[in-house]
Amino acid sequence: MKEDEKTEKLRKIKEEVLKCRKCDLCKERIKNNFFPVVGEGNHNAEIIFCGEAPGLNEAKTGRPFCGQAGIVLDNLLNYINLRREDVYICNVLKCRPPGNRDPKEEEIRACSPYLSSQIDIINPKIICPLGRYSMRFIFEKYNIRENRTISKIHGKVYQVQVKTLKEITSFIKIIPLYHPAVAVYNPNMIEILKKDFGVLRGVI
Repeated sequence: MKEDEKTEKLRKIKEEVLKCRKCDLCKERIKNNFFPVVGEGNHNAEIIFCGEAPGLNEAKTGRPFCGQAGIVLDNLLNYINLRREDVYICNVLKCRPPGNRDPKEEEIRACSPYLSSQIDIINPKIICPLGRYSMRFIFEKYNIRENRTISKIHGKVYQVQVKTLKEITSFIKIIPLYHPAVAVYNPNMIEILKKDFGVLRGVI
């Protein structure tokens, strides 16, 4: 798929998200004059980073990972010689849960089709779910049967075979990672994140 075609399809998803009323999170967003956080980055990206849900800074700006966790992510990208412009960054939920609480199952069910379509359109070679909710959704999307928690499998590489929108068979590598916010609350985690990003660098 050509880049302009991808851009048009992704633009339509953004329009759908702006009009979305599938769950109550839209009410919180509208009440607080927040933005949905649809996604940002290279529409031809080989790597997608997928978080869980927007935080307060993200909801105020409409940009993913623009707060403290975003600084950690930017530093980790720089560590493996990547920039935001090289990758695509998005979340499972497009609207911020009140108080940054965890996503609810019904919210994920309502919102995740947008993410699934984004992934199919961009057609990356690598997907890095950031955090357990994102990991769970990506594993379900690609029928990966794995019962261990992210604390046991972070940095592990899974390879799955998929068909693109053009019915072409390809392979995607999935590398679950801790959410960058863990290093905000526990600076000692940055070394673990660097090690896992080193795994990513090795498969690029």
